[in-house]
Amino acid sequence: MLLAAALGACAVQGEPRIQASMPAEPASPRLAPALPTAPMCEPVPPWAKAPPAPTEVPVLDLIDDAQLLLRVAACGPGPVPPDFDVAVVEAHCNEVRAALEAYRARWLALARPVLSQLVPPGLPERVVYPFGGGDLLTALATFPNATEITTLSLERAGDARAIRRLDAASLRQMLDLNRRNLLRMLQVNHSKTLNLGLTMRGELPGLLIFALVALVVHDKEPVSLRYFHLKPDGSLRYVTPHEVADAEDQATPLARAQARSRLFANVELRFRDRLGGPVVVYRHVSANLDDPHLAADPSVLRHLEAKGRVAAMTKAASYLLGFDEFSRIRRYLLDHMEWMISDSTGVPPRYATAAGFEQLTYGRYAGPFLPAGYESSLAFRRLWQSQPQRALAFRYGYPDRIGQHHLLITRRAALDVASTAGPAVARGSAAER
Repeated sequence: MLLAAALGACAVQGEPRIQASMPAEPASPRLAPALPTAPMCEPVPPWAKAPPAPTEVPVLDLIDDAQLLLRVAACGPGPVPPDFDVAVVEAHCNEVRAALEAYRARWLALARPVLSQLVPPGLPERVVYPFGGGDLLTALATFPNATEITTLSLERAGDARAIRRLDAASLRQMLDLNRRNLLRMLQVNHSKTLNLGLTMRGELPGLLIFALVALVVHDKEPVSLRYFHLKPDGSLRYVTPHEVADAEDQATPLARAQARSRLFANVELRFRDRLGGPVVVYRHVSANLDDPHLAADPSVLRHLEAKGRVAAMTKAASYLLGFDEFSRIRRYLLDHMEWMISDSTGVPPRYATAAGFEQLTYGRYAGPFLPAGYESSLAFRRLWQSQPQRALAFRYGYPDRIGQHHLLITRRAALDVASTAGPAVARGSAAER
């Protein structure tokens, strides 16, 4: 404060100076007050100059658009917003709500109690889900205490603002497209790349809508919606309004669409319980996870590595973690995860065992759901045959080749068996007995 006062008193032609310390003369009642004189000043040394204020780059936050999508497309609570056709929105939401209720009764009510026993306490609170599409739905059911969830897949998140650009006829068409794909996902409990691709070609952001549906199912509310790029070191650079303006200034509709696609590929959705509580971060990274792409652009791996120890999951992943072409993402998981839940598209036994992991099997497995899984099929069949049969009453990703439910836990051998298996496995559940 003294320095600031001195700088203010001694500024000369815009150059700040510090007033020199001068002894004060005692006042005398017999003398008239002395006329004020200019303070003796000297230049400010470099160490005393205040650093320039940092320039803050504005970050684009589309929470208002997220709220619109939540209500209109994901059928969250509240009235239909103005300027939207109530009949169109409610016809869409009547079907969606019926499907969500069926999902809660048919899958969530069965899976959540079992998953709460299988997922051990004390796991890292950051979850990584490769090949996960927009499947925040299952991630929240599996890891309800996670503070950060990251999914990765080829699909791009999509532009949340798109809902404001649709006329009534286009809105009806796009809601129909997203509803059909959402109902398929709820029925089989995984997102097919084909269905996600069809949704992405629509005007509404299908992958983001899937994530917002997860908030509806798990009674959460969004608090922030931002988009980001990955820097070479894996850190985040958020999309700015200036970048969006540049995209909208492109000369042709195709150029604008391509610019939007690039800007709105990676999304960060922050949310919390509707009754309050801590904010959870969900991020989706659009990336090809094969070795050539990760070698050419290692920012994805740098981003994941910066998270430290993680919990992991995958399902319906086309058996890619067993392919030689996906060795980098597989190595990342084996180096950084403490515990993983999957179907038979998880890490094959030969890689897990060599890295010091052990695997527990649930349900029954007779062979892969897709021909792509044949290479690891024999090892997985031996793994299931070598362990006690543990009943599984719900589907977690792909079924096996004859439609049987199965689930796989891959954990570091040092983890306590009972804490991971839970009472239902350690003593035998009623269904098993």
